[in-house]
Amino acid sequence: MNNKKFKILAVPYIVWMLIFTIIPLALILVFAFTDRNAEGFRFTFDNIQFAARYLPVLIKSVYFATVATIICLVVAYPLAYIMSKMRLNHQRTMVMLVMLPMWMNFLLRTYAWMSILETNSGFLNRFLSIFNIGPVHIMYTQAAVILGMVYNYIPYMILPLYTIMIKIDNRLIEAAQDLGCNTYSVFRKVIIPLSFPGITSGITMTFVPAVSTFVISQLLGGPKNNLIGDLIESHFVSGGEYNPYYGSAISLLLMVVVFICIGIFNQFDNEEMEETLK
Repeated sequence: MNNKKFKILAVPYIVWMLIFTIIPLALILVFAFTDRNAEGFRFTFDNIQFAARYLPVLIKSVYFATVATIICLVVAYPLAYIMSKMRLNHQRTMVMLVMLPMWMNFLLRTYAWMSILETNSGFLNRFLSIFNIGPVHIMYTQAAVILGMVYNYIPYMILPLYTIMIKIDNRLIEAAQDLGCNTYSVFRKVIIPLSFPGITSGITMTFVPAVSTFVISQLLGGPKNNLIGDLIESHFVSGGEYNPYYGSAISLLLMVVVFICIGIFNQFDNEEMEETLK
């Protein structure tokens, strides 16, 4: 009886996944390998060959996303650890502060960074001008794109790390200290291995949206820093180079790269877990 109840409760989730995940992915797959002419739809590899032309843009997108993910990890890890050691009411406050920017519109947050980084009238250069410094040319550069990625996606790194770190038993740290481990050894041999699931989850949750982003690169990077997400958007928006077949092929190429990266992350996670168990 209980199994039947669980199966019934799973029906809405299955329907949700079918409508918003399985069917869209199937449509992308179909469009990527088909084309429409006067005679109707036909099977073709031309779309995939067209998508392969944008491998340099895809590589640049992976590079930007990797740099942004590394910066997020370096900044988020100590912050998440400090949060996990705070009092419970302080932890709740910090979690709220981390999530607070996510409550605002994504586009609005990106426009705010445009106002900050603008070369002539931005808040940053206005502040630096007080000290006779500048102007600093950050707007429409790779640094601006990576900065926008870090700002928008760092909560996806902090929250998984914090969730894992609050579950680390302090008795394990005390035991390591009693056995003669210094602060560095405790951090390297106890805290990092136990928090590795949070690291891999945070990397995945940060890297995937970063590699496919398009609003940040358009507004902060300009036309010289278009990423793979910009190309996909241009082929699905009627005002751009509208061609859903090409757009689906590029999306399929991006999905393959994302799945490969996730597989690599999971492999590292499995190896670390096996090493910890030993």
